[in-house]
Amino acid sequence: MHCNKYGWLFIAVFFTATFLSACSSSDGEMTDVRVGEVTRSIFYAPQYVAISQGFFEEEGLNIDLTTTWGGDTTMTSLLSDGIDIALVGAETSIYVYAQDANDPAVNFAQLTQTDGTFLVSREPVGQFDWNDLKGSTFLAQRAGGMPQMVGEYVLKQNGIDPQKDLELIQNIDFGNIPSAFASGTGDYVQLFEPTATQFEEEGLGFIIDSFGTQSGNLPYTVYMSKASYLKNNEETVEKFTRALYQAQQWVQEQAPEVIAEAIQDFFEDTPLSTIEQVVERYRDQGSFAENPLLQEDGWYLLQEVMAEAGELPMEVPYNELVNTEIVTGVIEE
Repeated sequence: MHCNKYGWLFIAVFFTATFLSACSSSDGEMTDVRVGEVTRSIFYAPQYVAISQGFFEEEGLNIDLTTTWGGDTTMTSLLSDGIDIALVGAETSIYVYAQDANDPAVNFAQLTQTDGTFLVSREPVGQFDWNDLKGSTFLAQRAGGMPQMVGEYVLKQNGIDPQKDLELIQNIDFGNIPSAFASGTGDYVQLFEPTATQFEEEGLGFIIDSFGTQSGNLPYTVYMSKASYLKNNEETVEKFTRALYQAQQWVQEQAPEVIAEAIQDFFEDTPLSTIEQVVERYRDQGSFAENPLLQEDGWYLLQEVMAEAGELPMEVPYNELVNTEIVTGVIEE
């Protein structure tokens, strides 16, 4: 879901466009905020709740949500002022910073706090042990992406060398991985929801473990803006964060079927029962952040995962790319 190699940053960082800042008027006029999400996913349920339940509207914000399909496209849109706020993996802000950006992307609110993929087997498994993967064919996520980095990190944490202990397949495009597994490629596969649940329902695979619970808490998907936008639109970002926090609390309090109904319009091609199962699974494993504060230990775990995969361009201090002032003020209200 999150791209890694950003050669396009050399162009995007220096791309200039008319800066459009959202500002509220004193007569109660709504403020337009352009948000680009890296993909459309039930993994982002609190965001859709904030829209459907009117939490953004109550704050005087009109959210123009666009699915930007990929980390590279999302960050290019943010850096060129095509969007005001990006929902994307926190690792992208590190890649931008490493290119000596004059106006870096700064993380200000966290949405998901674990990886969103699951380990799916072709055959039913009784008592699963990660050592069972040794000698098997493993259909992994695309090389260099955040899901693959977390996947390899988890495998190594469980004593498996992905390059030596597995027949590792990681050259299949993200969108084609499910169909490749369904057609017979691989003994195990790393899948996102709702595909993992749909495979179980259709008897094509069986969820046997979660990369999210295995890897621990890290800022997998966050909201970020350029430093200049945060400086010039602090009130708008505060309102945005307040609405998000309200939605996060709502998701923790409501039954899965209520949440599923609240976000159903965003997933018209997915059965309501499947949405409900996915919401429940993600919430039960703690994938939805309960508040927007990006924790310091999660920030450094992210960099540990990146470094382990050989993809960390440089170590970046927590306070350099994480703004905690806004979210702390909102939580303490």
